[in-house]
Amino acid sequence: MYQPIVSPEVVDGKHLLVIWAPGSQVRPHQAPEHSGKGAQRKYYIRIESSSVDADSKPELKTQLVQLTARVPFDDRRALQASMLDIRETKVREFLHDVGSGLVEEQDTRSLYRSLRIAEPVNGHDAPRNVGLLFFSQNPEQWFPGARIEVVQFADDAAGNMLEEKAFEKRPIHEQLRECLTYLESLSARLIQKLPRTSKAAHWVSFPSLALRETLVNAVYHRSYEGTSEPIKVYLYSDRLEIISYPGPVPGIEQTHLDGRAPIPPVPARNRRIGELLKELRLAEGRGTGIPKVRRSMTQNGSEPPRFDFDADRSYFRVTLPAHPEYQAILAIQDVANLRAVGDNSGAMRRLKEAHARHPSAVAIAIELVKEQLVRDDIHAAEEVYETVRKANPTANLAAIITQIAAAYLDNNRQKDATAWLDRLPMLDAVEEAFDAAIQEKRAGRLERAHSYFKAAGDAVATDVKALHEFAQVKMKLAEKVRPGGPAGNKGAYLRQLREAEEMLRRVVQMDAPRTRHAWAWFDLGRVLNWSRAPKQEIRAAFEKAVEIDPSEKRFQEALGRLDREGHAG
Repeated sequence: MYQPIVSPEVVDGKHLLVIWAPGSQVRPHQAPEHSGKGAQRKYYIRIESSSVDADSKPELKTQLVQLTARVPFDDRRALQASMLDIRETKVREFLHDVGSGLVEEQDTRSLYRSLRIAEPVNGHDAPRNVGLLFFSQNPEQWFPGARIEVVQFADDAAGNMLEEKAFEKRPIHEQLRECLTYLESLSARLIQKLPRTSKAAHWVSFPSLALRETLVNAVYHRSYEGTSEPIKVYLYSDRLEIISYPGPVPGIEQTHLDGRAPIPPVPARNRRIGELLKELRLAEGRGTGIPKVRRSMTQNGSEPPRFDFDADRSYFRVTLPAHPEYQAILAIQDVANLRAVGDNSGAMRRLKEAHARHPSAVAIAIELVKEQLVRDDIHAAEEVYETVRKANPTANLAAIITQIAAAYLDNNRQKDATAWLDRLPMLDAVEEAFDAAIQEKRAGRLERAHSYFKAAGDAVATDVKALHEFAQVKMKLAEKVRPGGPAGNKGAYLRQLREAEEMLRRVVQMDAPRTRHAWAWFDLGRVLNWSRAPKQEIRAAFEKAVEIDPSEKRFQEALGRLDREGHAG
């Protein structure tokens, strides 16, 4: 006869009857078919919201008997230990953390019994396994393998180990929390502004929720009986693996893990461990862990998680792929290190490998294109663009487009350059807008260059190169509408000159290389000359350009014409 624990309680002035159904020492139990006299007793299995006669599901009945024919390991008495092995301070810390009223219980024996971590045996109390796992100083003393190991591997074919760290000699929930903090400290975070919006995209190498759910599940569902293997966390450059032993309980199949079928409500291997983890709000126990992992990876922009186990169910492994851009960052760091030691061929090889492995990663593609253009291989750069465009159709590839256009302009192939510039999307990222504007200016498409500078907004005023280039665009646009010409427009002419003058006066006051200052003073002299400013102001600008760079003949020639003809041309 099964006897639950019944406790009358008062909560917020309301009387409640709380019923606990702890694990029975003589499972499984039968229940009568109906409430009438002489009813036949049967086994029942809970399937979703229904209680089903086990005789109608013989395969599930067999598993039921196997799983419940004995007390779960975490709820058994630990006769090899004594009550002195449970640390009362850790018990009370736990009760304080979960906000339990049991923390006020002064009698230690009553406290342990109420928490169900001790059980009477022949006139004395013995600890239960769950009590040793959560409240002893070193659970591994009784349960070999009750620890978590984290290993980081280098991104090389040799599989060299970078660092190994073990979380051990403390209760399993403390191991869990410390390991989570450690793993989260290793996870990179990036905030990236989204095009054409004020919003930003946030991603991390491994989402915190996915890390937590997978590691909690490993602690919750592994076996602490008959295996000395610890929980293993392997951290590679492109993935994180969490492995626990053994595999899932009977009833859980690959289709449930892949999301092709709902997870069945099979009995948990460690019911009491799950209860205490739920009290700590580390676990939920409603079959939501795997869907949460899958959802958090999708929301982060990562590839889906993978769950697998072998035919003998000797292990269970969860693989979390690293975010693609995180993998790109690591590849680029490797490339920088190879370049620093002069291994340029190795850097190119690493870039090609990374691009082949992650064709959708824009950062890798940008670096590879840059390297190919240094080698004057424009065709190869174009192939990279096409590959990443197909793999990542929504990506902003402006940085690649402007690089290729610039290479064509360097080779005096303006038609090819403008064809590439025509592919540019609408830009609002400052660096992309700057690059696009400069290449459009080189291609002679001044109106487009002007629009890109405008798109960059106030940021232009703080970038000395962009501000100078923008001023030169305005000067060229002024030349197009010079009075007396075919498109003459005096108002537009003077407005462009006035705005160019304001920009150039700011450039000569900003921190910049001497050559930049020299050309800015020269351009200011030309603008003042076109605006019919006093000759003294024009002369002062040209003289400043000559003073900074006396070797530049054009500065000297402009100053000479001003003296001879009264204007600088």
